[in-house]
Amino acid sequence: MAREREREERDSEFVDKLVHINRVAKVVKGGRRFGFAALVVVGDQKGRVGYGHGKAREVPEAIRKATDAAKRRLTRVPLREGRTLHHDVLGRHGAGKVLLRAAPPGTGIIAGGPMRAVFETLGMQDVVAKSIGSSNPYNMVRATFDALKRQDSPRSVAARRNLKVSTLQARRREGETEAAAD
Repeated sequence: MAREREREERDSEFVDKLVHINRVAKVVKGGRRFGFAALVVVGDQKGRVGYGHGKAREVPEAIRKATDAAKRRLTRVPLREGRTLHHDVLGRHGAGKVLLRAAPPGTGIIAGGPMRAVFETLGMQDVVAKSIGSSNPYNMVRATFDALKRQDSPRSVAARRNLKVSTLQARRREGETEAAAD
């Protein structure tokens, strides 16, 4: 009983968005049998997000399976000030390519359908995104996740280089002032 309530509380913290439903038909002796495939994005709007794919004979069951799959594959994405990316990044999956750019406060989410769902569930407020190539929602979502995986925070870069974050950011400011002086 307590375990079930705990799971409900954990599930309630997540926001899920249905990105795409695909109806597929299997031709059998008596006619066609229809099935449904659902693509769902789930996130806590605090920097964790995941996507899942589910297939079933009924739409609600396909959505439930996809949501469960998405909750099992959550990934954490480092956000600057909790609202945008740390740097511009490219992602790709198959023929789907996406370009994600950090944006100043007040920009909002400027992105197409499948990418917008990812950013909204992630809790990102300011981002400019462009999809290049495939408009297939599956490939766009996977390319967006590829780009988000390539996202690096100053903290992780500093840890990798055995530096302090303040040292790293001081060097960055020095480089910007030298570039402006030239």
